[in-house]
Amino acid sequence: MKRVVSVSLGTSKRDKKHELDILGEHFVIERIGTDGDMKKFAQMFTDLDGKVDALGVGGADINVVVGDKKYSFKEIVNLVSGAKKTPVVDGGGLKHTLERETILALQNDGVIDFTKKHVLLVSAVDRFGMAQALTKVGAKTTFGDLMFGIGIPIPIRTYQGVRRLGTIVLPLITRLPFKWFYPTGEKQEKRTPKYPKVFAEADIIAGDWHYIRRYAPDNLKGKTIITQTLRKADLDMLREAGAEQAITTTPLMGGETFATNVMEGVVVTLLGKRPEELTEQDYLGVLKKLDWKPNVIKLQEASIPVEA
Repeated sequence: MKRVVSVSLGTSKRDKKHELDILGEHFVIERIGTDGDMKKFAQMFTDLDGKVDALGVGGADINVVVGDKKYSFKEIVNLVSGAKKTPVVDGGGLKHTLERETILALQNDGVIDFTKKHVLLVSAVDRFGMAQALTKVGAKTTFGDLMFGIGIPIPIRTYQGVRRLGTIVLPLITRLPFKWFYPTGEKQEKRTPKYPKVFAEADIIAGDWHYIRRYAPDNLKGKTIITQTLRKADLDMLREAGAEQAITTTPLMGGETFATNVMEGVVVTLLGKRPEELTEQDYLGVLKKLDWKPNVIKLQEASIPVEA
């Protein structure tokens, strides 16, 4: 039996555990929230080291990427340093591959014609594969890195603008406390809608769910949400807000989805390598075997299909 555990700085109310068979291996996949407690978060990486097959970093990033440059959050690197034996992943490998392929598949399969849509990507440095793919398929994209990451009310309209900004501010930001830029613990449960204009002009809202949930307006009528980790309560919220559909980049498990860091832990375990040893082709090869496809959930239908 293989065990993958995501240790999250987020709320414990979103904890989830699921068992399933993947490519002939039996997996126990678990998400454990620490409610923003940094000491507890760090201690769990030490306590679980060598006892599980992969550890995921939830509610935080180890790295953010802009262009071909990667920047590490010093605080998060230190907090997970207690894991010496077990591979530690933050979802970056899947953000570079699975999320990029999700956008391309939606375009190529005719699910969404991005050339005719306005997309709000709430953070490009966090979902760099998605950002690059949206640019490639010709979507009119607004990048919300300044607005939602730093609180500066300036939308970025090109990925080139994200790259220029990133090379200036990311070396500084990654040395500062992570909670300054991302909701942790109970803050993940609070909604503080902001910047209604950029949400209103978008046909599609994409990226990190916690940013979307925290800042989106109550009215999302007719909109498509492309994200990763959705619980039943999140789907209910989107339905009540009038959103037309939700598309998740990670597979349904028990009617809900895990975050990219959890699923990257599955991939790393299947490949039997440490994440720093893996290439893009390694990820794409196992993803082809897994045959994970975007989950399109029609929110306004009478019932939402739940996986058995």
